[in-house]
Amino acid sequence: MNTIFKYAAALFLAGALVIPVNQAFAGNKDRTGQAGASELLINPWARSSGWGGVNVSSVSGLEGLFSNVAGTAHTKQTELIFAHTQWLKGSEIDINTFGLTQKVGETGVLGLGIMAMRFGDIPITTEALPDGGIGNFSPNYMNINISYAKAFSSSIYGGINIKIISEVISDVSAQGLAIDAGIQYITGPRENVHFGITLRNVGPTMRFNGDGLSIRSLLPGQESYFTLEQRSADFELPTQLAIGAAYDFKMGEMHRLTLAGSFISNSFTKDQFVAGLEYELKSYLMLRGGYTYEEGITSNTDRTTAFTGLSAGFTVAVPLSKEKGSSIAIDYSYRATDPFSGTHSIGARINL
Repeated sequence: MNTIFKYAAALFLAGALVIPVNQAFAGNKDRTGQAGASELLINPWARSSGWGGVNVSSVSGLEGLFSNVAGTAHTKQTELIFAHTQWLKGSEIDINTFGLTQKVGETGVLGLGIMAMRFGDIPITTEALPDGGIGNFSPNYMNINISYAKAFSSSIYGGINIKIISEVISDVSAQGLAIDAGIQYITGPRENVHFGITLRNVGPTMRFNGDGLSIRSLLPGQESYFTLEQRSADFELPTQLAIGAAYDFKMGEMHRLTLAGSFISNSFTKDQFVAGLEYELKSYLMLRGGYTYEEGITSNTDRTTAFTGLSAGFTVAVPLSKEKGSSIAIDYSYRATDPFSGTHSIGARINL
């Protein structure tokens, strides 16, 4: 009976993913720019971004909060990550991220992730003072992730992630909610075949509100001011559907080579195909690289993104306890861009 319940729960989660699939595929490149909260599309983690986030089917641990929340179910006990990203280096945009996953019970894992995006100081200008000189303001974007994942069997993993979205400048702000859900399936003679599907950023529309949308004016012939408040238009979230597969070539106990591929359907931008490779030397060293293709990415005139497709990264890990499997690791990734000088991410990871 317990086995039947596990598979029924997994199928139910799969159904929850399939229902909104039509909405995810309904988008096209002609809708580019019509969605908001585009920071939801940014992978802030240094390990998975090193091969373009291609590991939808094989991500394991905390970084599943972005790639596929089902992957957080592989957390053995406790995992913490601190990451810093120089987004489009030269633009002075920084992203700081913290995450924690904790195993609860025999098969469940709770997760928490906080991503804060900073744009530096921007001069305040007005109609009367177009050159500024009256101070600065600092826009702040923040996403808070709260997740739960579960191993339904030795092969099926599923999870759900709730995102709290906040976008704030000096006098205007917007808040919203989004949900991710994902499934991973592992099979093969050595558990080396991986399949995964995830639906990201499903939620209601958002809208900006605040004093910045109000205008004080004086009507001719009247002595008192009146306030005119403008209503901003609603905007949708950038929903994604990602499907991926991976195969592990295990060469003895020392070496592993993983070949992975994924397809990402974007509701408001071009669809993407991602391919990547990762080499692991006995969990001490990992090297990875990937390429993300979308229509027009090889042409300077047709490309609609700053990213040119290539990504690469590495991980250096030091074991702390062989019995518990605990370790500390440093992750780094680079994503090529034109213009700017690429996007650089570095993270410190602790497994307890």
